Amino acid sequence: FHYLLFYSIFLPLDGAWAIDARRGKSTDKKTFVTPATIALKLLVAWLYWDAGYGKYSDPLQGWTLNAQPLPALDTYVRHTTVARYMYGLLGPTGLRYMTPTVPYAEMFGAPVALLGSYLGSKGTVYGAIVLMCLMHVGIALTMNNTVLLSLVACVPWCIFLVEGVGADLGLSSPSRGGNAGIVTPESNSKTHDDDNSRSSSVKKHGLPALIIGIFICGSVWFETMSQQCNQHTMEHIWSTLLHNRWNVFVGAEEYVTWEIAPGRLLDGSIVDVWSKSNEVSWDMPGAGAPCTSTARAGRWRSFPYLAELDGEDGETLWSYLCRQWDEENSVNDDTGNNDGRKLLRFNFFMLQADVLPNMGFSATRKRLIHSHDCLSDSNFAKEGGEETGGEYNFASGEL
Repeated sequence: FHYLLFYSIFLPLDGAWAIDARRGKSTDKKTFVTPATIALKLLVAWLYWDAGYGKYSDPLQGWTLNAQPLPALDTYVRHTTVARYMYGLLGPTGLRYMTPTVPYAEMFGAPVALLGSYLGSKGTVYGAIVLMCLMHVGIALTMNNTVLLSLVACVPWCIFLVEGVGADLGLSSPSRGGNAGIVTPESNSKTHDDDNSRSSSVKKHGLPALIIGIFICGSVWFETMSQQCNQHTMEHIWSTLLHNRWNVFVGAEEYVTWEIAPGRLLDGSIVDVWSKSNEVSWDMPGAGAPCTSTARAGRWRSFPYLAELDGEDGETLWSYLCRQWDEENSVNDDTGNNDGRKLLRFNFFMLQADVLPNMGFSATRKRLIHSHDCLSDSNFAKEGGEETGGEYNFASGEL
């Protein structure tokens, strides 16, 4: 999204920035063509092609009709009430036949919109935009914690909207000459016949074109020729700045994961520090729709992925849970009424369950990630990097 935001800086917002920007006015202008609009459209085409081709070329063939053991949609469409209704209506067979359509929709959605713009077919352009936005709305309705991301993903498709969309929606008066918003060969030739206009355009868009071109060249260099840095070496700023891939949900989800952190308080009670609950539950959260973010209580989604940190970094990471619990339970206030709620120690577990057919899941597997003593500042002090802390008794449920 940082690429989209960067190119948006150079959009001709002084010309038209909303579908009703010219309410009641007429104009002879057609679609705006600038380096930024070209870059944005090509970027959208690349991102969706990358995502679709990643699914199409999945070594495990999770997005094919013959996916084994389960097609990708069968493993993803389980996360919400809407997803379960959809699963009930389509069944495993319906989802199996729907799965292969997703890669093709992603790969060819943007090219179809570009082709519609070139041919002057507003219906084709609108159809492609509606199809892709419906796909994102479907993701938002069937997967937890994807609403904001899905809605934001719909925004870049507005760059494909033709200039007459306001009139088509009844929000503005039609512009003169009809066929508003479609770039035709006649309109292009008429525009380029004017030498003065061409010279002015070069002066106006030359610098943005140069900056955008440099940024694009940097991205191509990073993705194809760079050996010094990649997406896993965040020591270099260009690793984050130039990484331009969107190959998400590439394979079928073979298992689901979630976390809990049983902790002992000063008054002897056992709580779940991770979900901020007074009860510890080993069951999957979300009524059978677990994922790594269903019970994180507003915390950073990537928090569990930092579990390998040790030394001072690890101490800071895990001590944060101790401080957060004490602060939210008013342990350190002047009254002293909540001293019994002070967190002494906790164990952080990652739990997994395999995805099975017919909305089923396997028995839960438990893995102890870290034991932490909140009263100590040397949880990583042992030789060899071994951790100290309490052990959790699965039989008695005691820490």
